[in-house]
Amino acid sequence: MPLTSIVMLTRNGLDLTRRCVESVMRHTEEPLEWIAVDNGSTDGTLEFWNSMEDVKLIANAENRGFAAGNNQGMLEASGDFILLLNNDTVVTPRWLSGLYAALFRDPDIGIVGPVSNHVAPIQRVPHAEWPTLEHLDAYAARRQQEQAGSGFYAHKLVGFCMLFHRRLLERIGGFDERFFPGNYEDDDFSIRARIGGKRLWVAQDVFIHHEGQGTFASNRLDYKRSSLANAEKFRAKWSTGLSAPEMDCLGYNPSDIVAREPFFIPEKHFVPLGDHTPSRNE
Repeated sequence: MPLTSIVMLTRNGLDLTRRCVESVMRHTEEPLEWIAVDNGSTDGTLEFWNSMEDVKLIANAENRGFAAGNNQGMLEASGDFILLLNNDTVVTPRWLSGLYAALFRDPDIGIVGPVSNHVAPIQRVPHAEWPTLEHLDAYAARRQQEQAGSGFYAHKLVGFCMLFHRRLLERIGGFDERFFPGNYEDDDFSIRARIGGKRLWVAQDVFIHHEGQGTFASNRLDYKRSSLANAEKFRAKWSTGLSAPEMDCLGYNPSDIVAREPFFIPEKHFVPLGDHTPSRNE
């Protein structure tokens, strides 16, 4: 069975992190390599990570943001597959096996993600279906049975939960760290994967609870301000033809960008993880 490196960022929010980790431990049979990247927590989160066995911990003295933190974690990953998972999620029975099945269904698929509650519309289930945490496992199990193998190709994926092969990093690199502290780095990553010849898949039979904006709330950060600032950076990078407020409020079509970029040009599209991007042989 292949090894999956699970990269999780934290910046305070200890209760959310503990709840997430417990759910992963409870519902995952596949071998995992845990990589925790902490962005300057002061609430006992570091002590929590240190109390766990076999966790690679990267402790930053300050907040390096979502993109840089994930890049740090991915640089340390030794698994054949990489799973980026937000600490404000709660996973469900057979979640990882479901994501694996989705990734393996088509060799052209580069990244897969689940459906959830608090997430962008493309991966969001109807509000009327949102289960309480008490009924989460039962809801996810029923959904997995009723929609086994179902899903769709997406124009982008949200970074709260992404599974991909390590080889993808060799092809497109990591997250673009200009999108600090968070927002739009997952859009950018998705678009570069598509320009690089890979497709994105939403696994409709895998449901994961997402608190949504958990790190922003835990640290009293202005989510809307960050999103608008990064929308401006994204607009400038990809020449969307829309203003930042238009993009942030009304959205944009990622496929329009991909259509204008028929070839992956490393000098333009590759984003190094750090000193170098690791190969699968390292």
